[in-house]
Amino acid sequence: MSVNLIGSYLVNGTVGNVGMPGAPIMHFSLVVVPSLNSVSGSVEITQALAPPNGLTTIKQVTGVIRATGYGKVTHIVSLQGTYNVDFPPPAIGFTSEKFTAHMAIDNEWNGTGGFTYGRTDIENVPVKRA
Repeated sequence: MSVNLIGSYLVNGTVGNVGMPGAPIMHFSLVVVPSLNSVSGSVEITQALAPPNGLTTIKQVTGVIRATGYGKVTHIVSLQGTYNVDFPPPAIGFTSEKFTAHMAIDNEWNGTGGFTYGRTDIENVPVKRA
């Protein structure tokens, strides 16, 4: 099956309290295909923590974008993916954790959203297009 990417666009931005010390910030890079209501790309979550805990990378996220039809919130976006967390030494191996995100945005990709990764749940934070 081939996918028609005509009319697709790339959007980059952040979800979180940028500028607040210690706040987890989700950085997204997404390809949006409005005709298919699809979103896919990658996410990095940064936080001021001692290595290796300050960076979480989710290389493949997928999701849905839907038009709302009213008010300032013109679109709702949902994302999901998984990422690996290494066991602490001396153990060898990793476990897979779930990632989800949601955004209520305007046509410029600014609004409010949240995300969950592992046991961390961030809600009601700004979404800003880069």
